[in-house]
Amino acid sequence: MVIMSRLEEQIKFILEVDKLKNIVRQNYLVDGSRKEDDADHSWHLALMCAVLSEYAKEPIDVLKTMTMVLIHDIVEIDAGDTYAYDIKAHDTKRQRETAAADRIFHLLPPDQAEKIRALWEEFEEGVTPEARFAITLDHIQPLLLNSGSNGKSWKEHQVKLSQILHRNETTHEGSETLWEYGLGIIHRNVENGNITNDLQE
Repeated sequence: MVIMSRLEEQIKFILEVDKLKNIVRQNYLVDGSRKEDDADHSWHLALMCAVLSEYAKEPIDVLKTMTMVLIHDIVEIDAGDTYAYDIKAHDTKRQRETAAADRIFHLLPPDQAEKIRALWEEFEEGVTPEARFAITLDHIQPLLLNSGSNGKSWKEHQVKLSQILHRNETTHEGSETLWEYGLGIIHRNVENGNITNDLQE
C-alpha cells in the first residue's frame, strides 16, 4: 500500500477544489455578461473581507475570516449551489452539504482536515464574530451584483422584497454599516422596479 505524503494529500485537495469553478450560481456579474461561479464568489468575498473588515461590528481575525469565506462553498462541488430563494432545495441543503464536507475536507492531512472542517462548521453556525461578518459579506455581495446588473437575476426569478428582507434578517449582526448600505441598495431597486414590492400597504 502506497502511503500518500502530506504534500500529495494537500495537492489532491487543491486539484479537487478546482471543480468549484464549474459550480454556477444564479447571480450575474456586474456587467451582466454571465453568471458568476463559486470560485468568483469566494474570491470576491475574500477581497471584500480584506477591504471592508473595518466595518465589522466586533473585532475580527481578518485572515481567519478570509479563509472562512474562501472555503465556505467548497461543499457545493458535491452538493450543488442551493439558490437563496429555493425553499424546497433548502430542506435537504444541510444534509447534502455535511456529506460533502466529510468527503472533500478529508482529502487533506488529518490536522488540516479537522481545522478546515471546523472552520466550515463555524461559518454554518454563525455565532462567532468572524462567522457573523462572513455571513454579512455573503449576503451583501449578491445585493451588489444584482444591483450592478440592473436586477437581472432578481427579475429572472421574480424575487420579491419580502423574500430579500427575510433572507437578510441577521445580516446586520456582522456589520450595521454594511447592512445599512445594503438596505439602501434594496430600496433603490424597489423604486426602479428591479424588486417587486409585495409589502405595499
